[in-house]
Amino acid sequence: MPKIEVYSTAVCPYCVAAKNLLKSRGLEWVEVRVDTDPALREAMLARSGGQRTVPQIFINDHHVGGFDQLAAADRSGRLQQLLEPAA
Repeated sequence: MPKIEVYSTAVCPYCVAAKNLLKSRGLEWVEVRVDTDPALREAMLARSGGQRTVPQIFINDHHVGGFDQLAAADRSGRLQQLLEPAA
């Protein structure tokens, strides 16, 4: 099972859209709420290269980006590649 992390906040329509896309693909993820803990926001900033918006999505520790990047990866087939275990 791939390791998927979604950094999000409580009120974020793009976070909901990202989680719905993952759910529609039968995937599970860990949600990291950056609005409840400033240290988690700092960790997100460090991991994402300074990206401040949510969601920030990581698959198997690879930074995918936000919802738009996740949706583009899904359309192009790249999402499936990211979900495959490393050889």
